[in-house]
Amino acid sequence: MAEIGVFEAIHSARALRRFRPDPVPDELLTRVLDAAVRAPSASSGQNWLFAIVKDPAVRARLGEIYRESSRVVQAEYAERGKPQYLGDRQYELMRKSSNYLFEHLADAPVVIVAALRLGAVGSRHSPLHGEQEQARYWRLSGASIYPAVQNLMLACRAVGLGTVLTTIHAYYEEQVKAALNLPADVHSYALMPVGWPLDKFGPVKRRPLSEVAFRDRWGNPWVG
Repeated sequence: MAEIGVFEAIHSARALRRFRPDPVPDELLTRVLDAAVRAPSASSGQNWLFAIVKDPAVRARLGEIYRESSRVVQAEYAERGKPQYLGDRQYELMRKSSNYLFEHLADAPVVIVAALRLGAVGSRHSPLHGEQEQARYWRLSGASIYPAVQNLMLACRAVGLGTVLTTIHAYYEEQVKAALNLPADVHSYALMPVGWPLDKFGPVKRRPLSEVAFRDRWGNPWVG
């Protein structure tokens, strides 16, 4: 299919969780991964790692871990209730789609796990110490992997592949690391099933900017 522009990709890259069984060529995966590593990272460290899982046995193991993680998330969903900005139909469709992936992650022809190699926590120049410094380090570490994840997702959309970003596997991080043989200093930050989608792309619906953006100071809504 013909490739699309970046703004069309942004506005139509819906979370897609159902895929045809057709294989995804390695050449195409190489292309979207190459887009991922064009992203910025802290001090240009480029400490990201990507596990591209096509082996059915490894996908099945990740599917088991993901299914176990889903029990935690479903309990949280029930307690939290419907987000205010979602209509009833939107919420039910999201729940139905999420529940499908809970049981069928391994059916995706490819599962990509984005990980990051983390260094030692702490800096002698930091005014924070101990737990505060560790919390700051973990909070900011995502800046070195999530831009790459977004690049990958938009590149998938541009070439007609569907995907969704999920993180619930992290409830069982040690099992994920064992399944992928990740080194001790490498931690997973995102899991993405990838394939030719059964459902349609876009449009992506979001809250209006006036509710989430402000001019200069909090309480002064952005009106552009």
